[in-house]
Amino acid sequence: MKSLIILFIISLFMVDLSAQTNYYSQDKTFYEDGYTYQCDVTEGAGFVSLYNKNNKYINIGQKNRYTGQKISREEELLDQFEDDTWTKPKCYSIVNNAFSSIQKQRIKGNKFTIVMYIDPDSGKVADIKFQFTTFNPCSTIPISVYREIEVEIKKNIWFNITADGKKLNYIVLWWRQEPK
Repeated sequence: MKSLIILFIISLFMVDLSAQTNYYSQDKTFYEDGYTYQCDVTEGAGFVSLYNKNNKYINIGQKNRYTGQKISREEELLDQFEDDTWTKPKCYSIVNNAFSSIQKQRIKGNKFTIVMYIDPDSGKVADIKFQFTTFNPCSTIPISVYREIEVEIKKNIWFNITADGKKLNYIVLWWRQEPK
């Protein structure tokens, strides 16, 4: 009887594990209701880049708008934003709120990268890219969650750009986060 109970419990865990679909195991275009996302997977490494196909800056080199040249390491290190105290906690909150408690439990202990591409003229977030690996549990999270993060960040986050930041064709800001 004890063996039967243990076998039953193990089978419940197996059903739960098999029900988790890896949505991002290969290059794929997701045609959703009103938006299209692209999933690019680096062959061999299993590195996923997930982004809205209707983007402005993703896959375009960052450069100095006045010289037309690729930005230097020194330019990368210049202050591109005026100091603020609210954007970082707000970004973390947006990501945390997009995941259900079940999804948070599923990916517990795992981080993914959120990359923001910021328009230097308006200070608004123009594009968002998500990065993780095909074997990260984040690959079992449906596209709708990443879309919600994108929409909320674009709606609620903006920056005050410095003179040095305005020299760039776009500004990149990224962080890694485990949803809590």
